[in-house]
Order: sequence, then C-alpha cells, then structure tokens
Amino acid sequence: MIEIRDAVLDDAPCILEIYDYYVKHTAITFEYETPTLEAFRKRMRRTMQRYPYLVILQDDVIQGYAYAGPFVDRAAYGWGCELTIYLAPNVRKCGMGRRLYTALASALKAMGMLNLYACIAYPEADDDYLTHNSIQFHSHLGFNIVGDFKQCGYKFGRWYHMVWMEKVIGEHRENQLPVTPYPALKALESKA
Repeated sequence: MIEIRDAVLDDAPCILEIYDYYVKHTAITFEYETPTLEAFRKRMRRTMQRYPYLVILQDDVIQGYAYAGPFVDRAAYGWGCELTIYLAPNVRKCGMGRRLYTALASALKAMGMLNLYACIAYPEADDDYLTHNSIQFHSHLGFNIVGDFKQCGYKFGRWYHMVWMEKVIGEHRENQLPVTPYPALKALESKA
C-alpha cells in the first residue's frame, strides 16, 4: 500500500538515511558530508514553518520525501519555490517520484504558489555518480530548462554542471493574492 503524508520530525532518521545514500554515492547533491541528525531536524523544522514536507510510504516504510523551500529569500520572489525530492535507491523508476511530486505541486498550488523551480546537477556524460535522469524526470512532469551553469559543482574529483528548471502552475495577475503558508493552510482545511 502506498501512502503520502506530511512528514513529522520523528521521520528524520529514516529521511536522513535516504539522503545519506545520495551524499555518499552520488553527485545529485553537492554536499560532501551527511548532516547530523540534529542539523537535519533543524532543516526540516525550518522548512515546515512555511512549506510542505511530504513523505511517501510503501507498506508503512518511508521510501522517499519531497519538500519545497524559498526560491530566493526576497519578498518579491514569494510566489515561487524550489522543490527537492529524494527516493530510496530501490524504488526509483516505479512511479513513486511522480506521485510524490504531484502531491507536492498540488499542496503548493493550494497555497497560491505560481512558479516551481528545481536546481539539478548533471554530468557532461552519464557517469557512476550522476546521470541525466533528474532532468528527464522533471521534463516529463512539465518542467522546462530556464538556466544552465557549466562546471559549477566539484565532487568525486569531477566537475558537474547544473540547470534550473521551471514549471508554472498558476496564473500571474496584476493584483496577486499572497501565498498562504502551508501550516496555516492545513489548519484551515482541518476546520472545514
């Protein structure tokens, strides 16, 4: 059985275990060291104050997570956010990523977000640490490349490129309504 729900801080050890794989074995993240559990919980807590942080479970076991964060930390950018997703290595390419990202995009649209962004590392040619899969995944979900940065990340003795991808999910208006922070939106939904 597959379930998507809001993450809680008690999920941090399971989520960090998934992330640890990507830090140690891939160039998908440009971090060199896996954060401590306490540092990771602080990251989660900061995100959860304003944005959705979701987990996907299969038979009650967390198999992935996705969250949003500020695109740029300035008020005028408030209708856009950066997305992040990581899946346990054994469940990639089986539809969980699509389901999780779709749920995240729905939550963000309900908040009033308009632009979704993804910062994606990619190699010159696929290698043992990084492939073009993330760009292909995002393209399949309707994201378009809007920026391309060459040799901007160095990991495992190799230089990697990075792209920004964007997906517009709302209508841009002259008198735009403010974005509702996710916890406030969830509180309103629970009272309805």
